[in-house]
Amino acid sequence: MHLGRIVFAQLIDHIPAYEFHKCVERYGGNFKFRGFSCLDQFLCLAFAQLTYRESLRDIEACLRSVDGKLYHMGIRGRVSRSTLADANEAHPWRIFADFAQVLINIARPMYASESLGFDLDNTVYALDSTTIDLGLSVFPWARFRARKAAIKLHTLLDVRGPIPTCIEVSDGKLHDVNILDSIVPEADSFYVMDRAYVDFARLHIFHAGGAFFVTRAKRGIRLRRRYSHSVDAATGVRSDHTVLLASAASRKNYPDPFRRIHFYDEEQQRHLKFLTNNFDLPAITICHLYKSRWQVELFFKWIKQHLRIKAFYGYTENAVKTQVWIAVSVYVLVAILRKRLALEASLHEILQVLSLTLFEKVPILQAFGRVHSQEKSDAIFNQLNLLDL
Repeated sequence: MHLGRIVFAQLIDHIPAYEFHKCVERYGGNFKFRGFSCLDQFLCLAFAQLTYRESLRDIEACLRSVDGKLYHMGIRGRVSRSTLADANEAHPWRIFADFAQVLINIARPMYASESLGFDLDNTVYALDSTTIDLGLSVFPWARFRARKAAIKLHTLLDVRGPIPTCIEVSDGKLHDVNILDSIVPEADSFYVMDRAYVDFARLHIFHAGGAFFVTRAKRGIRLRRRYSHSVDAATGVRSDHTVLLASAASRKNYPDPFRRIHFYDEEQQRHLKFLTNNFDLPAITICHLYKSRWQVELFFKWIKQHLRIKAFYGYTENAVKTQVWIAVSVYVLVAILRKRLALEASLHEILQVLSLTLFEKVPILQAFGRVHSQEKSDAIFNQLNLLDL
């Protein structure tokens, strides 16, 4: 009989405690300690994410029912609804945002060798946003329209994994294209985005930084063809042109040539036109790159279905952002666990198992039916595929 530590404690072992405390110290998170630390708050809300708790009262009732196990979970403060509410108000959300970035930096190298499904060695990022609707009466700081409130999650996703590399939470009014100003282009990487991000002045900054972009052409853009390149019509590519912006005013924003590829999607029976500043890859690879953008849509769908980010435990901006960042941390932590334990289960299956076994005193691998497996962190394993969820 295993008389060791509970599964929740074994899961938390994969969190770098020193880095968490560095994040807390950076913002003076425990300045007004009052018996309930930032770590207590993080563990309580991580528990809520893993077990699908609906409210602070729900969290309080569940954790108090296992009061004797809270110490073994790492929780030292007394759990109550009011204490959690105060912590969500007082502890800066940037603590949890910075810590989520620490976990992301751990997870990304684990998935760096994953296949994209086509031949390309460069890093590929997918950029998009999702809107989460809120009630204007209780979230007045997030006014979106006259009678509606909302926040946006602007996400830059590493398609190999997929692991979010950058997330910004804004009110619903911020236009998607503005998020390009906060991204530092990474040379030789591809940034795949839809036509909402077509702003030639901003895209030229990516081009000047040595990064490549792939996006769809907006209607009404006037282009002048400079060269035509041969294409293989059997792949669905109808044309491949080197083009310039037609008007002198537009060329001030993007003076260099770029590439326009016309692709016919036979399955959907639609014509797609892509713009890119990469002239080396085959035209069909550019089309595959744009298709990989769907990974960020799957990421949004996954976190909305399996994490608590549509119903919030607090109404202030700080409380909402804290909950979002802890949800992201849980997502990335489970992705890290999957690699380190060489689990073949999908993220959804891992979350389901954890939700039922958090308080069991069994080796964590046994909880996943892998008693004789050993932890690994440096091998290549099955791809984390959101389509398998």
